[in-house]
Amino acid sequence: MADSNGTEKTAESRARAIRPTGRRRKGPTRRRRVVTITVCALTSVVLLGGAGLGYAYFKLNGNLKGVDINAALGRDRPTNVDDGSMDLLVMGSDSRAGKNGDYGKDEGGARSDTAMIVHVYKGRKKASVVSVPRDTMIKRPDCSKDGKDVPGARRAMFNTAFEVGGPPCAVKTVESISGIRMDHFLEVDFTGFKKLIDALGGVEVTTSKAIDDNDSHLHLRPGKHTLGGEQALGLVRTRHGVPGGDGSDLGRIQLQQTFIKALMKQVQNVGVLTNPAKLYDIADTATKAVTTDTDLNSVSELTGLAKSLGGIGGENIDMVTLPVTYDTEDPDRVLPLTKQSQQVWDALREDKAIPKSAIKGSAGDKGGTDNYVK
Repeated sequence: MADSNGTEKTAESRARAIRPTGRRRKGPTRRRRVVTITVCALTSVVLLGGAGLGYAYFKLNGNLKGVDINAALGRDRPTNVDDGSMDLLVMGSDSRAGKNGDYGKDEGGARSDTAMIVHVYKGRKKASVVSVPRDTMIKRPDCSKDGKDVPGARRAMFNTAFEVGGPPCAVKTVESISGIRMDHFLEVDFTGFKKLIDALGGVEVTTSKAIDDNDSHLHLRPGKHTLGGEQALGLVRTRHGVPGGDGSDLGRIQLQQTFIKALMKQVQNVGVLTNPAKLYDIADTATKAVTTDTDLNSVSELTGLAKSLGGIGGENIDMVTLPVTYDTEDPDRVLPLTKQSQQVWDALREDKAIPKSAIKGSAGDKGGTDNYVK
């Protein structure tokens, strides 16, 4: 990340950050039709809405991959509280394995290129999304992978949790810093994201200035664009090609948040419910694109989740970045602002809106790219 002004607190106190004190919620009854709520991929859940998929149920079910988060983490988790709200951890994986090798060398592991905690409020009419910068320095808990213990670290980048311990460690890390139990987990990788956008017919965005980034293969003039999968992936990955941006992950997060709302609008307008062939194509692509927790690892569960989120539009989603400051020990890293971050987690735990004071003074919403795409 690029240099910026820090705050008076030390890196050590930031690294200790936020300790778990919280609880979680489970969702209420399912309702209404399809919508998307999240990152690079919550897109997938969206696409499963609608009745008419019975004839393809078993094929689509066979596409899904699930991870048993509950079994992996056991009882050492925040309290499970059923109050009608719901919390999901949505992640975009930056694995370079297989077809993802076009985006860099495969070094044997994947990190969380994108991470969002999605809180759906009781009544399923609105949601808050908290983006966690991948370069956030946190206290990573002890985890395990393939039956082997993975020691925790007092000062580790947030995105290493996924790398060393897969989805269970990513969930455990989020729960440890937030104190909130995650009801569900959803992940999509580069290739799955691209295919999903292409299956949707692209996503329309408007850029206010040119974007040129050779690293992410993205070149856009100012104006309206319908982005295919490759360009959409470039947009949510770009850091260096946006004029006025600071070249950091914080600027990239702002672009991702803008893209998600454009994606939601596209999903709601795509007309899949009146086109069974298109619906099946999108559902087939979506179910191949995602990895979920085992509680969501079926077409019926994903369809139910999508329907229950059907009352949420882009205008009813509050998107923020975890309050952070630049690390005085390493300007390419950030540290959680303890007081403000706790305000965010307390609000979600109590099923309340995130207060404006929580992001005051945070570097998280100052990446310089918030007005470049709409």
